[in-house]
Amino acid sequence: MQQIRIGISACLLGQNVRYNGGHALDRFLRDTLGKYVQYLPVCPEVECGFGVPRETLRLIGDPKQPRLVTGKSGVDHTDRMEAWARKRVGELQNENLSGFICKSDSPSSGMERVKVYDHNGVPQKSGVGVFARIFMEHFPLTPVEEEGRLHDPILRENFIDRIFIYRQYREVMEEKKPIAGLVRFHTRNKLMLMAHSPKHLQQMGHLVAHSEELSIKELLQLYENLLMETMALKPSTAKHTNVLQHAMGYFKKNLSADEKQELLDVIDKYHRGIIPLIVPVTFLNHYVRKYDQPYLKEQSYLNPHPLELQLRNHV
Repeated sequence: MQQIRIGISACLLGQNVRYNGGHALDRFLRDTLGKYVQYLPVCPEVECGFGVPRETLRLIGDPKQPRLVTGKSGVDHTDRMEAWARKRVGELQNENLSGFICKSDSPSSGMERVKVYDHNGVPQKSGVGVFARIFMEHFPLTPVEEEGRLHDPILRENFIDRIFIYRQYREVMEEKKPIAGLVRFHTRNKLMLMAHSPKHLQQMGHLVAHSEELSIKELLQLYENLLMETMALKPSTAKHTNVLQHAMGYFKKNLSADEKQELLDVIDKYHRGIIPLIVPVTFLNHYVRKYDQPYLKEQSYLNPHPLELQLRNHV
């Protein structure tokens, strides 16, 4: 797979572009995830022409259509920022991004719950940063998250699952024979999709099975819509347990009575929240190698991202 390209707020990589001349370095993003992705840093306020350091900006007015103004002097920079943001997202169209990581609480880059001040100067956490809003409108299927939310292990795993699978799907769309690529992609990711939504998996399977009824362009777009809708749904312990039990069924002719009971016990302990997901997955990978199970050997669910990210190690 080609390297995954991710847009990111520049301050999160340690660049001194914040209003006070500082940064907001996130070491997991720079030092850990950064080993597996290629970042494209963006700082809306600096790229829009504001200096460093600079007067702080805030959102004011209607949370659905807030204005971007300077905190002390009250100068309205909304039109300036919106014009720059529309131009910038047009440029990003050519950057082949598989995701974007925003700076939380930023009036330009915040993805959600950004402070919007009313006419009395009272803030409500109900806004979206100007650039973030325009980016998400322009790229509605591209995974977007904030660094603050990525401290949650479940949200972190879900976001990284999404960017990895989105990069894979974009490669399918670039193939000379995309229908064959789509069939391979769907087959390889069935268990992953099942972990997010069995209902969506069924809909996507029906779409692939009846691919001849649609034009290639329409088929790929419908599948992409369903894919990213599916991946946005967080897997639950119950859905993971269902996938683990489903995968175990492929070994019904191979496992000894002791091996079967041991695997059942491990899956049950995961289901009860005693051990992390990585434990039953490790057992399954062991049996895949031991019994050379061809279908599971190709399933992305068992190896969706580098183990070094430790995304399945939480309980």
